[in-house]
Amino acid sequence: MNLNLEHKNALVCGSTQGIGKAAAIALASEGVSVTLVARNESKLKEVIKQLPNTQSHDYIVADFMNPEALKSKVENYILKNHGFHILINNTGGPRSGPIINANLAEFEDAFTQHLKCNHVLAQLTVPFMKETSYGRIINIISTSVKEPIEGLGVSNTIRNAVGNWSKTLSFELGHLGITVNNVLPGFTETERLNEIIKVKAEQLKKSTKEMAAIMKTHTPARRFAKPEETANAIVFLASEASSYINGVNLPVDGGRTKSL
Repeated sequence: MNLNLEHKNALVCGSTQGIGKAAAIALASEGVSVTLVARNESKLKEVIKQLPNTQSHDYIVADFMNPEALKSKVENYILKNHGFHILINNTGGPRSGPIINANLAEFEDAFTQHLKCNHVLAQLTVPFMKETSYGRIINIISTSVKEPIEGLGVSNTIRNAVGNWSKTLSFELGHLGITVNNVLPGFTETERLNEIIKVKAEQLKKSTKEMAAIMKTHTPARRFAKPEETANAIVFLASEASSYINGVNLPVDGGRTKSL
């Protein structure tokens, strides 16, 4: 299958580790010029070194807790450099814990990091997508969009807000050659998963090794995903081959999600 991704430009958020980094590498391997976004410049420079050098790549240092600064930096970058055919919205999840214990600031911070910043970036990148009649907005969310996950109260709430924002956007942009889809990772070998395992282990008075083994039994695949496996789904949704897939929530979870 020819994915036809050469000469495309992608803005990949949260791209210094985990799924974001894997997506950046996978897209670059298909001929995409990638611009990374994260708050740690030294890590951004390290990831740049790992991308294929057959095309040019770049990075933007930005903190998703400050959507106005993010907007300014990306807007200036587009004016001075180029627009983007592909937007990968991705950032770290909110702190775990029961929803009844969450304070208002946690909801506000998560809403800012996830929905506000996604929206800012969509508004900045869509004009170029319209001009080129090619656009892919892919949001990395969570399977909690389909089934709330115990102990992730704030995340469950905000992820669903992003899911509905995304679905609404897909209605509005589909006729322009722009698709908007969500990838829902399951248990994936990332720092985020390590944090969840640690919290659950402490709650149940088990070792992290025991807790990880228990969690693997909840997945038909009986293992955790590699970030690269989720990245493969992202690359496909970013390609021309996915042109008639729009407004979907795609779990990449080894079959763990029980709902259809």
